[in-house]
Amino acid sequence: MARYREAVCRQCRREGIKLFLKGARCFGEKCAIERRNYPPGQHGLSRTKLTNYGIQLREKQKAKHIYGVLETQFRRYFARAEREKGITGENLLKLLERRLDNVVFRLGLAASRRESRQMVAHGHIQVNGRKVSVPSYIVRVGEAVQLRPTSKMQERAADNLGAGRSAVPAWLDLDLNQKKGTVRGLPVREDIQIPVQEQLIVELFSK
Repeated sequence: MARYREAVCRQCRREGIKLFLKGARCFGEKCAIERRNYPPGQHGLSRTKLTNYGIQLREKQKAKHIYGVLETQFRRYFARAEREKGITGENLLKLLERRLDNVVFRLGLAASRRESRQMVAHGHIQVNGRKVSVPSYIVRVGEAVQLRPTSKMQERAADNLGAGRSAVPAWLDLDLNQKKGTVRGLPVREDIQIPVQEQLIVELFSK
């Protein structure tokens, strides 16, 4: 499986905003944006004006980095979003939000999407009582996502839940005691609090 293996803090510096890719580190003084708020690389400090294409490309890259997907997979999501009824850009974000690794993160069981992806891939998460180890699994309305009772991540998940770094979105219900979340409905755009202008992504793929 292809993965991004470079330092993830470079992604935040490239986009110029916090993407919250490293959990607690992003809230402290060691955050890369706090220490070096300019793009990485030899010419990071040089000022360059982006073209319209560059602005659109940066929005796509930002969405990819936030959800931790690579180019081919992202294009598949976009193609699926185009086929569905509604606004393509919003459909795209709704699909990405319904990924199992993102749901685990949104419930607060993991400190970051990278950690939630690892939890899913290592078999710590179950859906409707059955183990699911595919981070890209798309959850459906009515499904229950839970940390497996026998998981060795119980203490870590409890710490993450106790930190309460972000509120659980309205389309999910959380049972703190059982470390379990239920999908109440499909997410709407107002529930997706990420700094991405999805229309620019649609314009990029429409060229």
